[in-house]
Amino acid sequence: MISDKHAALAHQSRGRPFTQTEMDLAVAIERIYATGEHDYEKVAAALERDKVVRPSGSVGTWTAAVLDAELKQINQSLDEAYAKHGIGA
Repeated sequence: MISDKHAALAHQSRGRPFTQTEMDLAVAIERIYATGEHDYEKVAAALERDKVVRPSGSVGTWTAAVLDAELKQINQSLDEAYAKHGIGA
């Protein structure tokens, strides 16, 4: 039997739930990666083509630098939430 604490470990680095735009970005990236594409410039171009909304709310063209900045911002936010709330959200 899995305890509640063990179940929470599945999301141990999440101190908060993902936002809808974070989930949409993750799904879009997974879909792009599933095609075999992993080059950040081409991933960014696919995000632009598919009109994926940036989780930060910023607008403009997706580029590799923008993708990197968005992912870093999400990770920083998740790290801060984890530091504040601990395991599982």
